[in-house]
Amino acid sequence: MEQRKNVYKMYVNGKWIDARSAAVIEVLNPATGEAVAEIPRANSQDVHAAIEAAFYAKDTSKRLTAAERSSILEKVAHLMEQREKEFTERIVLEAGKPYEESESEVKAAILRIRFAAEEAKDIRGEAFRGDMVTGTAKKVGMMLRYPLGVIVGISPFNYPLNNPASKIGPAIAAGNTVVFKPSSDDPGPVILLAQCFEEAGLPAGILNVVTGGGQEVGDELVVNPRVNMVSFTGSTEVGRHIAEKAVFAKLDLSVKEVGKGAFKYAGQRCDALSRILVVEKVYDSFVTKMVDEAKNWSLGDPMDFQIKMGPLINEKGIKKVEELVQDALSKGATLHVGGKKRNGLFFEPTLLGNVTTQMRIAWEETFGPVAAILKVKDSTEALEIANRSEYGLDSAVFTQSLDRALDAALRLETGTVQINAAPSHGVGNFPFGGDEVSGLGREGIKVSVEEMTSTKSIIFNQR
Repeated sequence: MEQRKNVYKMYVNGKWIDARSAAVIEVLNPATGEAVAEIPRANSQDVHAAIEAAFYAKDTSKRLTAAERSSILEKVAHLMEQREKEFTERIVLEAGKPYEESESEVKAAILRIRFAAEEAKDIRGEAFRGDMVTGTAKKVGMMLRYPLGVIVGISPFNYPLNNPASKIGPAIAAGNTVVFKPSSDDPGPVILLAQCFEEAGLPAGILNVVTGGGQEVGDELVVNPRVNMVSFTGSTEVGRHIAEKAVFAKLDLSVKEVGKGAFKYAGQRCDALSRILVVEKVYDSFVTKMVDEAKNWSLGDPMDFQIKMGPLINEKGIKKVEELVQDALSKGATLHVGGKKRNGLFFEPTLLGNVTTQMRIAWEETFGPVAAILKVKDSTEALEIANRSEYGLDSAVFTQSLDRALDAALRLETGTVQINAAPSHGVGNFPFGGDEVSGLGREGIKVSVEEMTSTKSIIFNQR
């Protein structure tokens, strides 16, 4: 694959533009350290201009019929399919995600856009009668859904196409306008997505893409009074979750799923399994099997189809992983596998045993390929420790007992509980989102459409 350097521009009000200051940010391939792209470094004035474009395009967006919005989204999905290889290669080059995973992400993103196209034609209100209350017997009411207005989308590096698709698709399906900021580490997929929307005939101003640093761009996006909603998937600094896990039985299934949850995309996922709580009666057997599982996760060039795990996204990310591993080891954790940095941004699949609640890794999100295993007496202690976390996006329960699975699911304070499977959100057909500091609201194509609309009640008085 040719690693040419792409020079991206921002997309504002239907035009491709540079930052006013002409400043740029280089996008590096985390596997090689080479510059593979550059993006404009927007300032607050650039962001303000994008929000203004979205604000004044609201009427244009509202005038699009549901059929027109659906048709545009369908065209976008079709164009993405035509450029599937290009999308995939940009994810590999900019995010360091192995090719097969990158390809799967592109396919999932296409499905998300296609689902959004279907939902655009299925946005419904509600009718209700007034005769259940004395004095309104002759009245009939209608509640209609209408777009909120300007939606801001902000996404992290780990799903550079899937996450944006899950925000932009529903926002446009619901008739809103969008200002989107991709991660500066891998902005290419969002730029390509904006090109598809432009080619599909989306009117100017409905979708805008700005690029730049988090503080420079993010502050203006969040505080601007013309923004009606912020759809944000956060970074570790601002509140991503620790995906929690209680493992109770069927070790072979548990080990396979935990391995996938901990090491897939080098653990750089908001639903990665970072903390694994294992009851003491199966602890030793589980650890033994997990050692073998960790060794199966080959590390290397993400363009190699035989490789299962690539690099971390940047130096800051790998330093955080090293810090947490070293803190755990200094406080008595056992290093069973891995634990070392290799060549640049590659970190070995790592398994830590005898982790305690006094260690940082038991409470902080690692966002790296490290499985931290805590031994607990029983499910009661596991649930108590799990619910002490300030995070609450995903959790998983492994057990052969249906009663125990349901009991744990009802008691876990997380937005989603997976039974006998690692957390995975697929194409967004199941709602997902976090509790506590792991987020507000829910995502998923249908739920996102509802979140990105408001309601209006219209009451008729029959005479």
